[in-house]
Formats: sequence, structure tokens, C-alpha cells
Amino acid sequence: MASAPPLPHRRWRLLRSLQRWVDTGDATQVQDERPDRIDWLRAVPFALMHLACLGVLWVGVSWAAVACAALLYAVRMFAITAFYHRYFSHRTFQVSRPVQFVFAVIAASSVQRGPLWWAAHHRHHHRHADQPQDPHSPRERGFWRSHMGWFLTREAFATDLSRVPDLARFPELRLLDRFDTLVPVLLAVSLYALGAALERWAPGLETSGPQLLVWGFFVSTVVLFHATVTINSLAHRFGRRRFDTNDDSRNNLWLALLTFGEGWHNNHHFFPGTARQGFRWWEIDLSWYGLRLLAAVGLVKGLKPIPDWVLAKARH
Repeated sequence: MASAPPLPHRRWRLLRSLQRWVDTGDATQVQDERPDRIDWLRAVPFALMHLACLGVLWVGVSWAAVACAALLYAVRMFAITAFYHRYFSHRTFQVSRPVQFVFAVIAASSVQRGPLWWAAHHRHHHRHADQPQDPHSPRERGFWRSHMGWFLTREAFATDLSRVPDLARFPELRLLDRFDTLVPVLLAVSLYALGAALERWAPGLETSGPQLLVWGFFVSTVVLFHATVTINSLAHRFGRRRFDTNDDSRNNLWLALLTFGEGWHNNHHFFPGTARQGFRWWEIDLSWYGLRLLAAVGLVKGLKPIPDWVLAKARH
């Protein structure tokens, strides 16, 4: 590794943190003596995204802006749950390389980092669920740490490629993972441009560039993030346990509705090897329905089912 330039330690550390806002694969990363502490400088964009939601007070609201926010929430939630989670993390179905990349890009626009990072952290979570090594266990670390504090720690920013060798062989995924802020920035710029175009060419929609940016990007993304991480913080605290597992995972209908099926978390922790998380017909799993639709048109294949022995173990 090249030696650091002759700058004071704190200034050099500041420059490295700023560089890693854009390039998470920065080769100058070093192990910190307190890797579990929040990296406040690198957390600045995360905080600014939340503050930007207050822009609704200035840009106002329109049906077009709310519809855009809802649509982007739904599309990106599906990409996170069906692809970042069920495909990249657990490999519960197969897709072609182009389809794999397209959905990785859509999921990356959620500002939940890249596909390799997401899968690596999630696989680690399953190996150590609700144990001291679990970075977001409410049992071990409390609500706020499990909900979002872990996401901002110094150790959480890195991608451990040793956990995802099956994914790391794709250079396009490694590139997307390294520059994981690029797609969200492009989405934000596109929304502003679309809003400006609609303001000029379709004034009856009563929207604008700033309005579509605030609602379509900032509000939608922040709500999406907090909905996703309720599975870490709430689905290990509230709900019913159908299966005896070594963790605190629970099934929760309301979280399942919010996260397109991820709330059937006890089901998932007992048997993560299926593309379906709602094990009973009445357990609504929107991501499963979406995957069935993609399979029907030939974009997805090999959806792994729920084995009979798993259902036989259920207590209710």
C-alpha cells in the first residue's frame, strides 16, 4: 500500500472519508481501532437525505409527485426484497446475467449500497443471527442500533468479498458495488429533469423539478430505507414464532405488507432456501407474486419451493 502523503493524521482521515463518499473501494481504507463506532463524517449524506424531506414544506404536494414516490417505493422495494435479498443473498432462483444486472441497478438506486455489500452483510447476519457477531441484533444492541446505527459504523461500510465469491466474479457487480452512489445520483438528477419537463409540457399535473426530486427521491428513499430495516429492528421483537429457531425472528403481517413479504421473518430464518417467505396461502408475499410473474414471462427460472418437511415442522 502506498504511504500516506505528509498531512496531519486527522486531515488525511478526513480526505479518505470524503473520497469514500464516492468510491467505497478506496484502497487506502485501514482498520480502525474502534470499527464499531459510527463514522459521523461518512454518515453526513445519510443525515442530509432525511433533512431534505423537509423540502416538502417549500415544494408543496401534487398527485403526480405522490404517485411518483409510491411507484419508486414499490419498484425499489421489490428489487431489494426479491433480488438483493432472495436472489443475491440466498440464490433462491436463477436469472440471466443481463437481468441480474438490471435489477441490481434498480436496487442500488435505493441508497442501500451495492449488491455485493448487501449480500455479504446479510449472509453474515444469518450465520450469527442474534448473537454478539450480528451487527443489527436488537437483543444484543438495542432498537436504534439494530434499526440504523449499525449501517453507519466504520466496519459496516466495507464489503467483505470473501462472503460472496459467487457474486464477486462479475466485474459489473463489483463496479456497481464500488461506486454505489452513482445510480442514486443519476436517479435524483433524472427526477429533477422529469419534473422540470412536466412543469413546462404538462402544467396540469402541477409538479416541478424540485417537487419531483423531493417526493420522488428523498421522501420515497427515506421511507423505503426505514421500511426495509424494520425487519432488523422490529421483526426480531414483535410477532409470532411458528418455528423454533436459534434467533428471535418472528412473523409479522403488518411488516410483511410494508416490505412485500419480508415480514414472514421466522419462516425465512427457519428455511432461507426458498424464494417464497409467506409459507401459507394467506400469508401475503408480494415479492413472491412478482417473481411468479417474472417467471411466467421467462425472466426468472428455478424458483425454489418450500419443501414438505419444512411445513411439517410448523407449529401452526
